[in-house]
Amino acid sequence: MSASRSKYRREHTNQTWGITIVQEKAARINQEINAPEVRLIGVEGEQIGVVALAGANRMAEEAGVDLVEIAPTAQPPVCRLMDYGKFRYQESKKKHEAKLKQKQIQIKEVKFRPNTDDGDYQIKLRNLISFLEEGDKAKVTLRFRGREMAHQEFGVRLLERVRTDLDPYATVEQFPRMEGRQMVMVLSPRKKEVKTGKPKEPKQNSTNGTETSPDSGSAHP
Repeated sequence: MSASRSKYRREHTNQTWGITIVQEKAARINQEINAPEVRLIGVEGEQIGVVALAGANRMAEEAGVDLVEIAPTAQPPVCRLMDYGKFRYQESKKKHEAKLKQKQIQIKEVKFRPNTDDGDYQIKLRNLISFLEEGDKAKVTLRFRGREMAHQEFGVRLLERVRTDLDPYATVEQFPRMEGRQMVMVLSPRKKEVKTGKPKEPKQNSTNGTETSPDSGSAHP
């Protein structure tokens, strides 16, 4: 068996084989296992029982698979018969697929000026809403030029307006602060709330005190 297999680190739970490979240490396989006896699990997950290490290695060779130590701290250690190369390939494939499915959060920047007119403001605001609804963060940058630095209060008011208009969509991650000649604010998308429907209560019939089903509309004695 290839010695490179032993370098695989125990950091995943394999649903196919129904085992959890422990973290911290590298998995030992075949001749790397040094316990005198092991508790053996078969290829199909069946419990074989406690057997001598030599016997376990012999069974692995006869089945054309590997002997893999999956619980080294147990007494005796627990080992399983499996195709270790196939196991590693499946784990690598699942990890790659999970990584592809993960949403990569980006920071989208929208730039303002202290004197941004209302039409341009609304366009930029719609862009910010779009970014936030897609799950991305938004960086709002307001740049001062020349004498505008002497009237930073106008920039503060504009960012406050942006924050207020975006309140249904975002929370402030970084409040406005100066970075050179520009004022920066970072917004994070709000977490979507899961709404649960309130169950209907049975109506009380005022004439005879019986409950009426909301589906049938008829009183039950």
